[in-house]
Amino acid sequence: MNAVLSDAPRRPIRELPDELISQIAAGEVVERPASVVRELVDNALDAGATEVAVKLMAGGVRSIVVEDNGGGIPQAELPLALKRHATSKIASLAELEHVGTMGFRGEALAAIGSVAEMSLLSRTADAPHAWRLDARSGELGPAARATGTSVEVRELFFSTPARRKFLKTDATELAHCLDAVRRHALARPDVAFSVWHEGKLVAQWRRAAAEQRIRDVLGDEFIEHSRAVQAQIGPMRVHGRAGLPDAARARADMQYCYVNGRFVRDKLLAHGARSAYEDVLHGARQPSYVLFVEIAPERVDVNVHPTKIEVRFRDSREVHQAVRHAVEDALAASRSATGAAEAPAQESLAMPAPAAAPAVRPPLPQWPPRPQVQGALGLRQAEALYAQEGAPRWTLPAAGSAAAGAGTRPGAPGPAPAAGAADSPGAAGEAAGTPRQDATPALPAGEEWPLGRAIGQIGGIYILAENARGLVVVDMHAAHERIVYEQLKASLGAQRIEAQPLLIPATFAATPQEVATAEAQAEALLALGLELTPLSPTTLAIRSRPAALAGADMVELARGVLAELAQYDASNVVERAQHELLATMACHGAVRANRRLTLDEMNALLRDMERTERADQCNHGRPTWRQLTVKELDALFMRGR
Repeated sequence: MNAVLSDAPRRPIRELPDELISQIAAGEVVERPASVVRELVDNALDAGATEVAVKLMAGGVRSIVVEDNGGGIPQAELPLALKRHATSKIASLAELEHVGTMGFRGEALAAIGSVAEMSLLSRTADAPHAWRLDARSGELGPAARATGTSVEVRELFFSTPARRKFLKTDATELAHCLDAVRRHALARPDVAFSVWHEGKLVAQWRRAAAEQRIRDVLGDEFIEHSRAVQAQIGPMRVHGRAGLPDAARARADMQYCYVNGRFVRDKLLAHGARSAYEDVLHGARQPSYVLFVEIAPERVDVNVHPTKIEVRFRDSREVHQAVRHAVEDALAASRSATGAAEAPAQESLAMPAPAAAPAVRPPLPQWPPRPQVQGALGLRQAEALYAQEGAPRWTLPAAGSAAAGAGTRPGAPGPAPAAGAADSPGAAGEAAGTPRQDATPALPAGEEWPLGRAIGQIGGIYILAENARGLVVVDMHAAHERIVYEQLKASLGAQRIEAQPLLIPATFAATPQEVATAEAQAEALLALGLELTPLSPTTLAIRSRPAALAGADMVELARGVLAELAQYDASNVVERAQHELLATMACHGAVRANRRLTLDEMNALLRDMERTERADQCNHGRPTWRQLTVKELDALFMRGR
């Protein structure tokens, strides 16, 4: 091959023809019909349109027509609109750095016109009639149209048949076009959109409020299984909706990120959102969300890709952490905290009044206070304290044991029994887990517990409770595991990550990128308890490590931190490693299956769940409780049929 090239005559350097330049640019801007739809809808929105109609034939391959009611293009500017790098959006570098429009590069119409037959039909408000321009012939003539612009694109890639062979079926291309319009519709609820295919209306979104538009586009199910995100963090505002872990999907096909109203595919934003789901998602499930990031235009660069679908942030770490914390805060509250308020009236079930309540009721037992994590070996000390006097350690009651000793850890103070409880006829029955009617104190009138009142235990695994909506089933091990885990995280999170110097530094072979990242992110690494110094262009030395992770593989930890810092300018590797250790401690310390609990202990667990963040899932992402409404129970027994 080299010989062939060396024998070929040398070609002189020369300028490419304008048409070839446009066709090369078209390869970056126009990938398929959906790319044309995206660019033309961008222009319609920049023109101030409040109604946009997209009409397609053969999935957009044969014909694409985008009509809007925007301001229109004056007759004298129509020929100029088809030239490369001709635009009304910007006029200087200062305007480029503060661009607020969807389009600004002036490439789209020229690129589309070079690979398809295209015509423009436009009228301004002060013009007596519209004008039509044929992009290929340059013919300009009068036409009839209301104020606005229509762009017609026919026979896409007719001049480059090799590229046309890469297109998929009409149905697939139509689906991509619909997705392109859907992305615009989510960001612009003030604009009405309609999509027609082969003369039939296939999608329509009328003007609506922001949340109603999300409901119209993504469906009622997404709204019902998502939480509102609303956070002002520094100079940024993050809002939208984040799907609950229960509604996670097998594919990442319902993840929408916007920066200043522009849909983007950004690894930084996706990683920030995904990290908020780390210990609430099961396996490789993907969350669903719609997130809008509003940031000063000068803090984000949108001029990094011809399709404008990629952006660069001035402070990547700031944006990453803002998105992560905003989604975390939205997901923190348990469903039990909001489920009771949202319960339909027809599904309500009156709570039975406690029978023969004594004048003074014993308080519900509380778990012993969690030990605080302190010192350089904080987690090890916490684990030792935890085993000695931390979490409750229930034991199975021995045959004939007294009620006072049932369900309590040896050596731990139990709840004070009510007067006469020790010698009451039901004491032995309570030790064996028999329900007691007065085990739970009454609530003030008009109030209720979201997770209800415990009524029994099944198989030594599940707690049954009754609330205003019906029946609640709780996996007691998973629920208690989450409670202990969140308490340990709170103890750890209040303290700085302690670094432990290594007597003998650990060295490992590093890539040039890892060495460069270690030098550039030295302060960030120290904040994570890691001190990395280069010994040579290909070797790094670990001189200190997080004290809490004494048993971890330091080389693997350092590589993971460097990879995340290089890609996202932020890293959660150390935090994840700490949380994995805490999760293991919580799992071993949580109440096990086949532990017989008293009703007081069941109710105490339910109350702790209501106070604990992220209590809907255990540390591994599995659900901790499920609600069966009265309506669902009626359906099981075919009542009312």
